[in-house]
Amino acid sequence: MAHTLSWQIRKPYLAWVCVLSGSALAGPATSLSLSLADMSLEDLSNIEITSASKWPEPLSDAAASVFVITADDIRRSGASNLPDALRLAPNLNVAQISNSGYSISARGFSGTSANKLLVLIDGRSVYTPLFAGVFWDVQDVLLQDVERIEVISGPGGTLWGVNAVNGVINVITRSAVDTTGSLLVGNTGNRGSNVSARYGGDLDGDGSYRIYSRHFNLNHTQLANGRDVDDAGQMSQVGFRADWERARSQVTMEGSLYRGDHGQPLPGSIVISGRPFTLRNIETKGGHLLARWTRKLDDGSEFNVQAYVDHTERVVPPTFSEKLDITDVQFQYALPREEKQAWVLGGQYRLGQDRVDNTSVNFAFLPADVNQTWTSLFAQNDITLSPSLRLTLGARLESNDYTGVEWLPNARLAWKPAADHLLWTALSRTVRAPSRLDRDPYIPSLVANPPYLLAGGPGVDAEVARVFEIGYRGQPTPQSSVSLSWYRSLYDNLHTQELSATRNYLIFSGRMRAAINGLEAWGSYQPTSNWRLSAGFSGLYQRFALAADSTDRAGLAAARGKDPAQTWLLRSSWDGPHGHEFDATLRHVSMLSNPYVPGYLAFDLRWGWHVRTNLELSITGRNLLGTSHGEYTSVTTRSEIGPGVSLQAVMWF
Repeated sequence: MAHTLSWQIRKPYLAWVCVLSGSALAGPATSLSLSLADMSLEDLSNIEITSASKWPEPLSDAAASVFVITADDIRRSGASNLPDALRLAPNLNVAQISNSGYSISARGFSGTSANKLLVLIDGRSVYTPLFAGVFWDVQDVLLQDVERIEVISGPGGTLWGVNAVNGVINVITRSAVDTTGSLLVGNTGNRGSNVSARYGGDLDGDGSYRIYSRHFNLNHTQLANGRDVDDAGQMSQVGFRADWERARSQVTMEGSLYRGDHGQPLPGSIVISGRPFTLRNIETKGGHLLARWTRKLDDGSEFNVQAYVDHTERVVPPTFSEKLDITDVQFQYALPREEKQAWVLGGQYRLGQDRVDNTSVNFAFLPADVNQTWTSLFAQNDITLSPSLRLTLGARLESNDYTGVEWLPNARLAWKPAADHLLWTALSRTVRAPSRLDRDPYIPSLVANPPYLLAGGPGVDAEVARVFEIGYRGQPTPQSSVSLSWYRSLYDNLHTQELSATRNYLIFSGRMRAAINGLEAWGSYQPTSNWRLSAGFSGLYQRFALAADSTDRAGLAAARGKDPAQTWLLRSSWDGPHGHEFDATLRHVSMLSNPYVPGYLAFDLRWGWHVRTNLELSITGRNLLGTSHGEYTSVTTRSEIGPGVSLQAVMWF
């Protein structure tokens, strides 16, 4: 077991004692919660977002498939971690594999190493160049500090670069000025427990700050046959954020440190005498430091500079350990918004220093140590053709060490026939650059000498997606809102495994293509001021094919059937009398065929009670239909997700 940080809270029930006893001592405070009447559907449609154009705009004007998860959505869902909060987005597919393992994707290509979705936390990309995906077991945030999560399904390469192929998740936390005072959170249940504490105050010179600490424990899950899964774990984290605003300048600084460990579920474990046995837990630690400066100029333009460093370490016995350092610098200049044009220009430089210790004789990344750079420039112009018609044209040039310069253009047309209705369409080309997992794996390593069974992927090219979208967003009535989008995506150079020219070993290549048609729809209806109903649907149809010179029939079969053809959810939120809240969610995910995972129906229920203005208690039940279900991978290794109940107390003072 890895050494934990000295400040971690080892007994979660102590936080409960502090929260409940402290409520008697706390003075008057303002709760962060809102009633449904405080924000109408019209207010929600006018929430300002930045992910679709890198410029603040109302959600109702965004020519993209965007779903916004608000802070109140997160609170009322009872979510205790980021993946659970992302289940609220109907344009995402969230599948739990083990207690800390998730497959999260948009518009297909689910997998344990899903690699076509860019994830940002306060402007910091958390994807790893090891496999161009996200290690979800270390992406932990204090959910009470999240202002909103903007989820864009569809390509975002022009603004965000390579790897924003099928979508962008942008987690935006609240300014420190909005989090002054103290916060205590305690949550416990049959799946695990977590405790969090935060304190915020004012700084001299028109500034504010907050510091926080957080610790969680996860209990082990079980397989379908009743055996325990070796996936119990824990993680501790501390962090801070500071914001200053003076005249026309804004400065933000933030950082965090974390350390944790968790078991290795099968197939990461080994089996001895028919029972799974793990040599040692996966150990993780890391931290980041970010600074951002925004300046509004006299002519109405805006200049933004952001820089961060990110250090991560991961030890995965007996296979490898990795130390990764990322340095990222980016700038953006928004020209003065003229009567008919609005230009946004920017650039980015990113340096990755990856150090791998290959500890297995059966697998290795070669070379073990790699430095990579990514450099890009982009420009986008929002052109007003008429009072109701806008055309957006943009492009990015981005270079990487594997495939050179990539071209990422984008065109979007938006028409507002009325103030409450938007029709839009888009054409985009985007790419996923190769990762180390595409280029550098060797089997067996044998002290880095041939012969090999697998000898990397020296010719792997960037995966290319060409996407057409059409959509509608509007409010048919003041009590209802609707969003619809249809897309067709064509992919080339998808990952395959081929025989070498000498046909005596394997190499990775990119000789598969795919065509995906899909529909995304969601909406809300508010029959009364204290009752809101929401629904969402996502459906897709996939076709995969190999190039004429490919022999990877097994890869073709493996690519099919990994994504549900349909998912839908229904939500009901009701504000009862005397500070009581009742929230219910019904989710359906259709079957997967490779490997076979039955479709499932999950029902979640939450009751919350605002005991006083600064104290909230809630009970959340998950999967209350009484049966367990798997969500991804083979039945021999996946966790069965059963009923769960958690109790939470949140206090502000």
